[in-house]
Amino acid sequence: MERLLTLADWHAAYRAGADPAVLLQARRSELAARGLPVYLHVADEAAIASQCSGLQARAALHADRNALLDACPLWGVPFVVKDNIDIAGVPTTAACPAWAHTATRHATVVQRLLAAGAVWLAKGNLDQFATGLVGTRSPYGAPSSAWSPEHVSGGSSSGSAVAVASGDVPFSLGTDTAGSGRVPAGFNHIVGLKPTPGRSSTAGVLPACRTLDCVSIFALTVEDAAAVLAVIEGADLEDAYSDLAPGPARWQPALRIGVPSALPAGVHVDVAAAFEGARAALRGMGHTLVPFDFAPLAEVAALLYQGPWVAERHLVVRELLSTQPEAMDPAVRQVISAAERYTADDLFAAQYRLQALGVQAAALWQAMDVMLVPTAPRHPTHAELAADPLGANSVLGMFTNFVNLLGWCALSLPATVSHAGLPQGITFVAPGGHDAALAHFGRLWQAQAGQPMGATGRPFSAGAEAAPLQTPASRATLPVAVVGAHLTGLPLNHQLTTLGATLREAAQTAPHYRLYALPGTVPPKPGMQRVRADGHAIAVEVWDLPVEHVGRFLAGIPAPLGLGSVELADGRQVHGFLCEAHALLGAADISHHGGWRAYIQHLSGA
Repeated sequence: MERLLTLADWHAAYRAGADPAVLLQARRSELAARGLPVYLHVADEAAIASQCSGLQARAALHADRNALLDACPLWGVPFVVKDNIDIAGVPTTAACPAWAHTATRHATVVQRLLAAGAVWLAKGNLDQFATGLVGTRSPYGAPSSAWSPEHVSGGSSSGSAVAVASGDVPFSLGTDTAGSGRVPAGFNHIVGLKPTPGRSSTAGVLPACRTLDCVSIFALTVEDAAAVLAVIEGADLEDAYSDLAPGPARWQPALRIGVPSALPAGVHVDVAAAFEGARAALRGMGHTLVPFDFAPLAEVAALLYQGPWVAERHLVVRELLSTQPEAMDPAVRQVISAAERYTADDLFAAQYRLQALGVQAAALWQAMDVMLVPTAPRHPTHAELAADPLGANSVLGMFTNFVNLLGWCALSLPATVSHAGLPQGITFVAPGGHDAALAHFGRLWQAQAGQPMGATGRPFSAGAEAAPLQTPASRATLPVAVVGAHLTGLPLNHQLTTLGATLREAAQTAPHYRLYALPGTVPPKPGMQRVRADGHAIAVEVWDLPVEHVGRFLAGIPAPLGLGSVELADGRQVHGFLCEAHALLGAADISHHGGWRAYIQHLSGA
């Protein structure tokens, strides 16, 4: 049997009748044999047996495996969590033995995964107290990139990233405050999904910066990462910062992608080459690149560690720092101790500056839909970190530190492998709440990139994926078919886009309609009417209009037009523009052109 790597692989095995106890105990043994420095705690055989017993009880509620997996898409799927996330009855160390304690309850995100049938196998290593982007600040040892024993794994979610890149589990949980769920993804050639802050609960997660922390997801495919986010997201009364505010499900096909007008100094030549390759690929996909000034985002990024937000880390470990400072990693201790020089005045001054920079940053989204940056400026070696523990780490957050401070979401993806044999990653960044749209776009990127999945040696193949799994929540929309001046690029299209509508598809109606040019309308508009005979298929666009704005959109539709039910060529019924019959008397029948845009081109002689 080919090694099980993705959710689709595990589903296929279970649909074929595989015994989860056999598969999971075997996989547990592999993790135990690997051990340190990747894994700090591996479930014992009894823990796996107990979880498998729960799987069987759940299976008994369904007619067969197909029904079970349709209802419970994570049934029997193994995962790893970073060791700053609680699992009841298991030590949480945060890579600091002096701080370690045994959790009495599951973190909310772990509880949601277990409720969905997933099975935890191990807890992964990390930079101590999630302070670092390198993965080397742990007394339990420093994991290496799954691609190179000389290069760091990235951090702070080091063990979680290597677990996925090595094919040990199909997904894992990390945390991300400054890039800890993105940098390790880039260094290991896997997917790193960092949700909008507040989208998933951090209850039961040791805070780094509580106001900014996110639980992140590592996976080999965007499809799998999105399915896991769909399980763990949602409001939680145990987390005062929990705030699920879904945005659109997708963007329109051709995007405006913001790219820094110039990469900052210090970006490695291989990173710059990979970034240019990604730019070219995006142009080839039909997207438009929009240059922007990166300087304001760089200033936001600097606030995270060169400003008073480090006091949030100090708040968590201040007792340990005052009583047992020697128990802390020297680099971590130096970073967190810097908080002691900041005052309340400094905090408010920094918040005021962040607010001003946030206004500038928010304005960027008027010109772009999504932003592209390298995941990290370079990939350091263990030797470089040993020679300069702080300096070599400090540059790695160049393209990540600003995201959570601004409340945005991000998705780190494999781009290419350099001539030196090292993975090169890129990150797409989107406004807060756009997680579902970002995941949808990430699937398209991964399909065209065709990169290996982690260090498993298996190339990504979109065709090998099963039917779409669960997707992150998106705001409720009403599909609306437009036929005339609301089409893309035409005079009234702004009435859709300003209300947050996104283009779902270009389509045709069933051949039961006739189209007329309405006389005297400004701007010129057509009228469409369903007929019993001699109808035509008419070109339309279907837009997803946010439900909360439907009333406002309807109020702007002038008589004799209105919204009714329109049948598409594939038999679907959607709401769409229709015209009152009396207004069509004397109007020119233009049905034979097949659509309003074709008619306009005919008039212009094009």
